[in-house]
Amino acid sequence: MKANSTDTGDMYARILDTAETLLRRFGPEKLTVTDVARAMDMSHGNVYRHIPSKAALRAAVIARWLEKVSNLTDAIAQKTGPADQRLREWLVELAVIKQRKVTEDAEMLAGAALVVRESPDVEQEHSARLRIQVIKILQDGLKDGTLPHAGDVGVSASAILNATFRYHHPDLVAKGGAPEKQLAALQDVVSLILAGLQRSPE
Repeated sequence: MKANSTDTGDMYARILDTAETLLRRFGPEKLTVTDVARAMDMSHGNVYRHIPSKAALRAAVIARWLEKVSNLTDAIAQKTGPADQRLREWLVELAVIKQRKVTEDAEMLAGAALVVRESPDVEQEHSARLRIQVIKILQDGLKDGTLPHAGDVGVSASAILNATFRYHHPDLVAKGGAPEKQLAALQDVVSLILAGLQRSPE
């Protein structure tokens, strides 16, 4: 009898839950399929049916972790209300989330750094999701008139993320000094971005 898709999905989620717990406890380098199988009291062959390798296991754990981050920011992108205010809220929220990860989630960040080297598509997909959210806000700003000079929203979204990169890249956040000073500096950058999106060229 074949397992149905719900059973398969539940097992996959349980594997990732267990792997995430082990990664936080022992670090990404020591996370193995065998350890996950042992912790779940099953054969490693059962785990391999869902996860083909150690690298794939790490990538799946980090991809899910990053998805949780983008889900938090997406809630802001999908809100109603003035788009200019939502853009500021979105950028600040992303920075706050990344600051929290740096101070409270060191092992997962180490895992993310390793996965970026092993499976760069995981980080690329995360960045693409964030960019899509900014595009959504800019499109809303063109419609409601709060960001009338967003122009090519794809180009503008990339420029905004590049301009604020140091406030949401974990390595730069970790080296950037006191969190409150970083957020104050980010607010200044966001004000400059909004000024450019709201004012007509001279």
